[in-house]
Formats: sequence, structure tokens, C-alpha cells
Amino acid sequence: MFSERIVGSLAGGSAIRAMFEQGNILKKKYGAENVYDFALGNPDPEPPVSVINDLKKYAGEPGIHKYMANAGYPDVREKIAAYMKKETGVEFTGNNIIMVTGAAAGLSITMCSILNPGDEVIVIAPFFGEYKGYVGNFGGKIVRVPSIPGTFQLDVPAIEKAINAKTKAIILNSPNNPSGAVYTEESLKALNVVLEEAEKKNGNAIYVVSDEPYVKIVYDGVKVPAISAIFKNSIVVNSFSKSLALPGERIDYVAVNPAIEEADVLMDALIFCNRTLGFVNAPGLFQKVAAEHLDDVAGLDAYKERRDALYEILIETGYECEKPQGAFYLFPKAPIENDVEFCNRAINHRLVLVSGTGFGYPGYFRLAYCVSMETIKNSKESFAALRKEF
Repeated sequence: MFSERIVGSLAGGSAIRAMFEQGNILKKKYGAENVYDFALGNPDPEPPVSVINDLKKYAGEPGIHKYMANAGYPDVREKIAAYMKKETGVEFTGNNIIMVTGAAAGLSITMCSILNPGDEVIVIAPFFGEYKGYVGNFGGKIVRVPSIPGTFQLDVPAIEKAINAKTKAIILNSPNNPSGAVYTEESLKALNVVLEEAEKKNGNAIYVVSDEPYVKIVYDGVKVPAISAIFKNSIVVNSFSKSLALPGERIDYVAVNPAIEEADVLMDALIFCNRTLGFVNAPGLFQKVAAEHLDDVAGLDAYKERRDALYEILIETGYECEKPQGAFYLFPKAPIENDVEFCNRAINHRLVLVSGTGFGYPGYFRLAYCVSMETIKNSKESFAALRKEF
């Protein structure tokens, strides 16, 4: 009766959302203050006051609530192109930018535009589980390549082995969800050499699709290398959901490297897919607002404080964990091999965690520390008790 592909995918639905619902059940039973829910990466701070003020300013602008060109407002696209040029040194123009309704839409229209049935897309584990849907929806196949254990950096030789004539793209996510790792410039440049050699050998482009919602959330002086400056065939998908704490507003952009062969055709394809997949236009009001805050980031100092506090708790209570360089997640090693069982056992201690299996990296679990300091500090006793079980 229904789509066999979709119905077959339901059992493997989002582990994040499943644990989020479990957290809600626990909160009803024990009270929210007695549950330590680290499941959902929902930005904790409110948007900057300047963002709210601009929202009020633009809300009454004539025509702001009407349709616009499907790629977005031309002035907004030009502002973002100028920003991208400043950050990367690449000659972006407004014709290389399309505004979309969140990173999910940006990734979806990208995959719709570049994939043919049977094409392969390499993903670096651990990875955001929804990539499987974004690729599979358009006939593509995910190829998992694990990152280096411990550091979660790119394993370039392993990526090279995974490339074949069917490889159409590789998705990079740095800072990474769930590990918080920032891929080094050295490893990215080494990957570029591998991709260029593979392109010559197989006679087709391999697109580097960079999913960058956390690119501004980095700590300790770490700098995120500019993907557009390293990879000629790059497509950047950036989001304001995390940087401006606006996940509910679904505002994002896709930037196509002008060096891509027939970049204009790719842009036309993206615009076409944006319309025919039903996204139509990115929210007009938030296009204008976001374009005024390209350099801003909400809550960075608070995230760093929470990262340090939760990391310290984990180490003190006996867990193994790499200190993340960016995003707002910790990805510790589970004390037992079965990370799903470990996360289920954590519920008995009113801890809501997400298994690494849901990110294609078994044996670990994810903690989203975009929660209150009170939640983090009060969770210590529960983490200690859980660890003693093993």
C-alpha cells in the first residue's frame, strides 16, 4: 500500500529522535530537573539581541512576505558571496549562491542535482545518520569510511581505497557531528590529491559536499580550513541554525565553487530541485536577517564552559573521551562493546544518551552539551553510578 522503501526505513529511524522521546517520558515520570538529557543538539542560547532587533526591523518591510526569485533575494546572495570570497579567497558571486530552507534542504537539492541511480557517496564515520536518506532518496548509495579511532581525523588511505568509478561525491562534516573533530588542513590537502588522481583515472568529477552548520563553533584558537579554497569541485552547505541559534527558522545557503566545470548548469539544477522538491523559497524574512549577521555566533563562550565541565566529569568518573575542537558534542567510548545496550542501561540512571551505532560508529555514545550548566553538574553522580555497573 505504501512506499516499500520508506516503510522499510522506519525501523532504522533517527536514534537521536528516539532517545529524545525517551527523555520526555523520563521527565514526565521524574521531573525535568531530575533527568539529564543530552540527546538533542538543540542550541541552548537565545539568538543575539541584534538578530531579534533586525527581525523586528525587516518584519514590516514592504514585500518581505511575498515570493522572490527561487534562489533567494539577489542582495542577500551578493552579501553571502562577498563573505565567502573574504573567508576563502575564492571568487564567489551571487550567481554561485542559493538560499534554502535549512541544511537538510541544501543537502537534499545537492544530491538530487548531482546523483544518478547507483552513484556512490562516501561518508566519514561517525556521521549524521540522515545522510543516508539525503543520498538514498535520489538513488545513491552510501559508502562508509571510518575515521581514525581516537582522534576521528580523516583516514585518507582508507578513503582512497573506497573510491571507484561509481564514486560521485564525498560528504565532509567539520566540525564533526558527533565527534567535534575539526579535520586538519594537511589531511584535507592530502585528500584533494587523492580525489584529483581518481578524477583523472575514472574520467569524472568527484564533488566534495561540505556540511558546515558548526563551522563557527570552535574552541582553543582552532581554525577550520576553508573547503572551497582546497577543493575545486566543492559545494558548501552552510546553516544559521547553530551559529545564530535559529534551528526553528530553517535558513541556510548552498555555495557552488565557481571553478566547477559548468557551475552555471549545476546552479540551474539546484534551483530547479529547490522548486520541484517543494522547498520553493527560503524564508524571506530570515534571508534578510541572516545576511546581516554573517560574522556572528551565539553562545560560544557558554558552549566552551559546558564542554570543559562535562569533559571533566567524564574523565573523573572513568570514561575515555577525546576533547572536541568544535560543535557542541562529546563522543566518549562506551565501557562495553554494545553501545546500544549501554545507552539503554543509562536510562536507569536518568541519563539520556545517543548510541554511536546511530552515527555509523559503534562502541561510542554522543552527548549534546547545549544544555544548562545545572544539568551538566547534576549529572556527575549518575555518570559515576553508570560507570560502576561495568
